[in-house]
Amino acid sequence: MSEAALAADRSEARPRPRVVRSSSGSRAKSMLVSLACAAAVLAGFAAESRRWTAATHEDGSLAVTEVAEHRTISLDKLSASHIPMPQGVPSAHASSITAIKGDEMLAFWWAGSRESGPDVKVYSSHWDDGKWSPSREVASRESLGAALGFGVRRIGNPVVWTARDGKINLYVVATGLGGWAASRIVHLVSSDHAESFEVVRVLPMSPLFNTSVLVRTSPVGLADGGWWLPAYFELGIKYPMIMSFDDDGEPEWLARIGERMTTLQPTVVPVSASEAHALMRDASDERKIQQAVSRDGGATWEDLPPLDLPNHSTSVAALRLSEGGYLLLHNHVIEGGSSRNILRLSISKDARTWETVFDVARGEPGEEFSYPTLQQVGNELHVTYTSRRTSIEHHVYRIAYGKEPR
Repeated sequence: MSEAALAADRSEARPRPRVVRSSSGSRAKSMLVSLACAAAVLAGFAAESRRWTAATHEDGSLAVTEVAEHRTISLDKLSASHIPMPQGVPSAHASSITAIKGDEMLAFWWAGSRESGPDVKVYSSHWDDGKWSPSREVASRESLGAALGFGVRRIGNPVVWTARDGKINLYVVATGLGGWAASRIVHLVSSDHAESFEVVRVLPMSPLFNTSVLVRTSPVGLADGGWWLPAYFELGIKYPMIMSFDDDGEPEWLARIGERMTTLQPTVVPVSASEAHALMRDASDERKIQQAVSRDGGATWEDLPPLDLPNHSTSVAALRLSEGGYLLLHNHVIEGGSSRNILRLSISKDARTWETVFDVARGEPGEEFSYPTLQQVGNELHVTYTSRRTSIEHHVYRIAYGKEPR
């Protein structure tokens, strides 16, 4: 065997050195990835913080009419009826109403076999000449999914607002995967008096995953034609917020309402051009209507002590009347009753202290009259609410003012 062959043979037989890779390089890469993720999260929180501290625009004052003196208010019942339901649909919930031209109104709600059911759709009805039209389908899982380009697993609460230019802005809760904690808010607009709607956006409520946000209560008008949309976050903790829109319906800024982490579904009433009060559903052990106040046009909010009114995690609705005074529709609770079998109307001069007017609905323990909405049209007060989870009931009251006794 040649020397070259022997050398090659010895080389093959010699054990090859084992390469030991340093773990420091892997640790360094892992640390860099972790730091990058942390930086992204911190950037997200910073962006969220900027949303919470966003300042209002100079012309973004609340639309309120100054009232020279307080007067007594009386409400006389004119009618009570059920809004026509879609054929063969057993469950209905979460109504929202808005005034349109003249004395006409539109109502929106969801209906289906059950809450979160795959057949739940958003329906609407038109109030004209003292009666409601047959219900019409407005949105479904399929229609929203096709417009958004991704699957929609369930849809829920609708909230409606009529802009100054007559366009109907509809906000609908929709989820992809998971329950309501995975929800987003879809913004639809109609330019033909709710004959048809176009999906314009998913609202940018969070810079991270833009999820776990819902709507329930009525928007509040601004002097410049814009509006505030009350909303709330619900994933482990719960907190209320408002999103401000300009008069073209474009989102402008977002602000958190107070610092509590157990309140949701805020209803907002203007007190002056710069002051507003928010009343909230309570998910804490206090079981009272929670409240907060803003004195700078909604930019910042201060928590107030709860009202001395029970709230066993039920939605409330409040309204400032055009000629002064405030109304609050809420579930009252008595011993031996249940959380939603009494729906009570209360009144206030200052949105702070409240007195009972009457019970709008009252049933046996376990029955449900819930999720109310209030709307003033001229000298009439319109009330809608969920009746026994089977239909939406509608009441009309005439508003009359008198001189307050001295």
